[in-house]
Amino acid sequence: MGNDTPPTRRQFLARLPLPERAFLADVLRAETTGGLLLIAAAVAALVWANLWPGGYLEVLHWELGPSAVHLHLPVDVWAKDGLLTVFFFVAGIELKRELVAGELRDPRAAVLPVVGAVCGVLLPAVLFTLVNLGSGGRPGGWAIPTATDIAFALGVLAVAGTHLPSALRAFLLTLAVVDDLLAILIIALFYSSGIKLWALGLAALGVVFFGLLHRARVRGWYVYLPLALVVWALTHESGVHATVAGVAMGLLMPCRKGPEGAAPSRGEDVEHLLRPLSAGFCVPVFALFAAGVPISGKVLSEVFTSAPPLGVVVGLLVGKSVGVFGGTWLAARFTRAELNSELRWADLFAMSVLSGIGFTVSLLVSELAFPGDLGLADRCKAAVLIGSVLCALVAAVLLARRNRYYRRLWQEEGEERAPADSRPSAPSE
Repeated sequence: MGNDTPPTRRQFLARLPLPERAFLADVLRAETTGGLLLIAAAVAALVWANLWPGGYLEVLHWELGPSAVHLHLPVDVWAKDGLLTVFFFVAGIELKRELVAGELRDPRAAVLPVVGAVCGVLLPAVLFTLVNLGSGGRPGGWAIPTATDIAFALGVLAVAGTHLPSALRAFLLTLAVVDDLLAILIIALFYSSGIKLWALGLAALGVVFFGLLHRARVRGWYVYLPLALVVWALTHESGVHATVAGVAMGLLMPCRKGPEGAAPSRGEDVEHLLRPLSAGFCVPVFALFAAGVPISGKVLSEVFTSAPPLGVVVGLLVGKSVGVFGGTWLAARFTRAELNSELRWADLFAMSVLSGIGFTVSLLVSELAFPGDLGLADRCKAAVLIGSVLCALVAAVLLARRNRYYRRLWQEEGEERAPADSRPSAPSE
């Protein structure tokens, strides 16, 4: 008799087997995947907001969470205050790793990208302010064009730069890490209002306790997750933007410099675990609820005729490019810092243009800068999208040219390394 047992059927949305889960997590950790998901979410938001604007706004204003502790919040607030906290927590761990074992550990190696990052924040802010000094200007949005979106930028670099030197990616990572730190400081100092000192003090105590638990080598997610949620809720209640809590706790994660092949630190383990969640869910969902701005002929014309959105485009396209490149060049010219021998200044200029992609944090700051003027915030968001796309396109062209140059060098070096007997022999006469 044959086996009459019916074949098992996989349930819809059932948990994937371990090998498939591991494969999916590795895919989500890839820089190209994160960038593509971010772009897809932004496009979906634009389509949704322009074809069904009523439905989009209705979803944005859905309220979720417990009202007893002042956390009954709209969906868009959960996206920018909650999901982005995970993103900034991962960024905080990355910054800690760079400070302990990466490029920022050696001041001589860190000078160029750090100075480039600082100048890439200052010049866009100055240009935005200059554009907004006249009538109709709103200089309060000066921080909108100062940020670099690392996921988007690394995605463009991964697609366009298959043969570029690895030192160029290290430069971009260091630049973006410092840029993220400056963005968080700006949000904490200039875009937090109505500070409640009691909540802020308790949140600070929670962060200190979080660090002490790690120093005592206490393990178990069931200890840290509730504590992190309490710290986040207190930070949100204090009036300081809740993402600051994510960076603070990320900076306290243990990271160490060990020999090649050594076991990863706890901070690296946590970053490895959370990066798929951050890149595959948190950032794309934030983009879905932040990038949905009405795009019409009037809005597009106002982007280039109204001072605040025009300042955003100028800040991203001109300020970032000139600021990062000029700051790096001046640091190399007037200090003992030197450009990595693997790189050329043409590579750095392409990377400087790429740093003008200010998607995630710039969208967030657009809402924080103009909370009482939804129309102006939407026009600035449209300017962020336009400026970021322009920077991505120009940078992709420049990087593709540099990629062809390095690919040709790689092919020539490969021919020189080839053994003589593997080369075609000259024809006999």
